[in-house]
Amino acid sequence: MPFNTFGLRPELLQGIQALGYAAPTPVQAAAIPEALQGKDVIGSAQTGSGKTVAFTLPLLSRLLADREAEGGAKAGLRVRALVLTPTRELATQVERMISELAKFSPVKCVVVIGGASFHAQTQELKRGAEVVVATPGRLLDHIRSGTFNLQNVRVAVLDEADRMLDMGFMPDVRRIMKMLPAERQTLMFSATIPIEVERVVNEFMRTPVRVSVDKPHSTATMVKQWLFPVTEDQKATLLEAMLKAEGVDSVIIFTRTKVRADRVAGWLQRKAIRCVVLHSDLSQSERDRGMADFREGRHTVLVATDLAARGLDVPEVSHVINYDVPEHAEDYVHRIGRTGRAMTAGDAATLVALEEEKLVPIIEAFIGQEIERKALPGFPYRVPPRMKTYRPSLMSSFRMRRRSIPRR
Repeated sequence: MPFNTFGLRPELLQGIQALGYAAPTPVQAAAIPEALQGKDVIGSAQTGSGKTVAFTLPLLSRLLADREAEGGAKAGLRVRALVLTPTRELATQVERMISELAKFSPVKCVVVIGGASFHAQTQELKRGAEVVVATPGRLLDHIRSGTFNLQNVRVAVLDEADRMLDMGFMPDVRRIMKMLPAERQTLMFSATIPIEVERVVNEFMRTPVRVSVDKPHSTATMVKQWLFPVTEDQKATLLEAMLKAEGVDSVIIFTRTKVRADRVAGWLQRKAIRCVVLHSDLSQSERDRGMADFREGRHTVLVATDLAARGLDVPEVSHVINYDVPEHAEDYVHRIGRTGRAMTAGDAATLVALEEEKLVPIIEAFIGQEIERKALPGFPYRVPPRMKTYRPSLMSSFRMRRRSIPRR
């Protein structure tokens, strides 16, 4: 099914073609026709399945039609679409996608996030924009300051709603949703739909169409997953050996805390492995600069906390390494979802110390599969890992596959 079967406007088809998208993903094919009819839609699909495009195309289609009906340029001075995201990085990426798809149209998008200049955002909003992509806290700051209001919003999108719940943003989200006009279209896209998110659905959406293309808690089908049992004091040296293995292209390393992220990044830099670090203690300019260096290939290793596990759109990530086993099974799904995106193959390795072993069965039960145990050939393990399912004689070699991944 090509995109032109949806009845999209020519300027949007031009944007799709410029991005090189040949055909919609399953969630796009299921959600876009429903959203184009003006229905409220709940889209649930695994990370990397193309949810951003699934809500962006109907949103832009609605705005372009309204702009035409309301008299062109004057319609563009009002905020008529709002996208709420949990993190600054995701907001920036969504704004980039909207701008790319709308590049052949007059629609203007502004991103409103914390950590960036409030004054600069105010000036952009005063110049006029039809789409605002925002994090909840900074959006409320602008509303309280009178920069703009939400009375003209026709389409509202909650992106990664489950992550907003995890991060404690739901009270702010509810406050914002109550400010929106009753006559609007609401789109919600998320990897999972917990009970608290369902309450928001029941309160603020009108008989939504539910689109789910994956079973709950599923991991990306193109990702190969392994566990590497190791003692805590040998994690750093095992990580170094993995990164120096043949075929490493681009890697995200996840740690449980900001201190651990800084420590791991420092270790790698001392070992002449160039990397960038991403966590919430960094300024927004530092985070933006680090992500740009990683996305554009100037650094091939990114060390991050779970802040980066949701929504980051870096298609060329070929490997994810969990330096620490995540404490929550949901975080495991979102971490490894950074690779194997858009139907490309990816690898996910998790380093498991003895004291973390208790977390593994919880993750395996959550995703509904057992994760294969492996050992790195030639690595000088001081003490054989003592996981109950560890069988050194059955372990296959750790081989990172080299793939030719185009840089964008």
